[in-house]
Amino acid sequence: MADITHPPMEQLQDLEYCIDSNPPWAETILLAFQNYILMLGTSVMIPSMLVPAMGGSSGDKAQVIQTLLFVAGINTLLQALFGTRLPAVVGGSFAYVIPIAHIISDSSLQRINDPHERFLQTMRAIQGALIVASSIQIVLGYSQVWGLFSRFFSPLGMAPVVGLVGLGLIQQGFPASTGAYKAASRLAIATPPPAYVLSRGIGWQGIGILLDGLYGTGTGSTVSVENAGLLGLTRVGSRRVVQISAGFMIFFSTLGKFGAVFASIPFPIFAALYCVLFGLVAAVGISFLQFTNMNSMRNLIITGLTLFLGISVPQFFSQYWTSSHHGPVHTNAGWFNAFLNTIFSSPATVGLIVAVFLDNTLEVERSKKDRGMPWWVKFRTFRGDNRNEEFYTLPFNLNRFFPPT
Repeated sequence: MADITHPPMEQLQDLEYCIDSNPPWAETILLAFQNYILMLGTSVMIPSMLVPAMGGSSGDKAQVIQTLLFVAGINTLLQALFGTRLPAVVGGSFAYVIPIAHIISDSSLQRINDPHERFLQTMRAIQGALIVASSIQIVLGYSQVWGLFSRFFSPLGMAPVVGLVGLGLIQQGFPASTGAYKAASRLAIATPPPAYVLSRGIGWQGIGILLDGLYGTGTGSTVSVENAGLLGLTRVGSRRVVQISAGFMIFFSTLGKFGAVFASIPFPIFAALYCVLFGLVAAVGISFLQFTNMNSMRNLIITGLTLFLGISVPQFFSQYWTSSHHGPVHTNAGWFNAFLNTIFSSPATVGLIVAVFLDNTLEVERSKKDRGMPWWVKFRTFRGDNRNEEFYTLPFNLNRFFPPT
């Protein structure tokens, strides 16, 4: 039998359009509309869960859905133009449901008898919390701290994390967004975003959460994993498609009747799509293992333990919440409970903690080649690969004022 070899490939070869190439206008508009329709699932589900618990009416829920779509359109445009510049859709995140549930159940708010007044006061409390929370990502991003931390990532560390982003429906802020950025870059035939670009993206994501708080979306923002999967399903990674999709979000959010028609699509249809799209993103994450030595017992242990703990720990926290209506961490400090319960309910966050810790402590010096570092090291800095300038340079010649560091 002839030898069968599949050499590692930095970029996928069977996609039709990359990040800087654009389909014909008719196809572009159709694909942009697909991204908008896919965004509706999360945009409808989150307000449907939270608004009734806040005391809001059907009218309040419709208004929150429209607000969430409007801000998602703005955040997606900001991210595609000035953030990572990847074709990544930014929308509402389930990660904020647990801390928001703590705010909703606050005794001072529950004592308000008038449902509409309780809804207004609860929304104001959530808005204040989101505005404060946005400062964390803004500081981590624009101070370059997150970029410096990302230099500890290797293909071995990122592969299971991106895989868990695809397998986990609960998305947790910047860890999940980092994994989604890696997946989107691969599906858009771009180089992995260097540390500087990741920091820039997380900083703009913090601005996005600030806008969520100011407008009153009822939840924070993160990169939409399902829309990243759609890049692979359509084999089109064009940035223009996502930018036009953001225009659809803004346009239809101002026309409530049209939005209501699209929002009436049954959830089982979205669930069927998620099965394909989340699975595709998970597979893209696992594909990073091609740059590592998977005949190494060290690497097998790290990958296996990361995947197992990344799935089982959040599942335990989720089941505990369902049965007890509070997380396993249940002290007198509500903020402390919400913080830890949210972190350990996220597959991507748990996976990131386990993968990065083990990958940077177990036989590090002896395993540089096995970890895939000879391939990965050139993507750590903006100048490490000549293609980065093509994919990630800011528009309107803004790199003169914000040079890559």
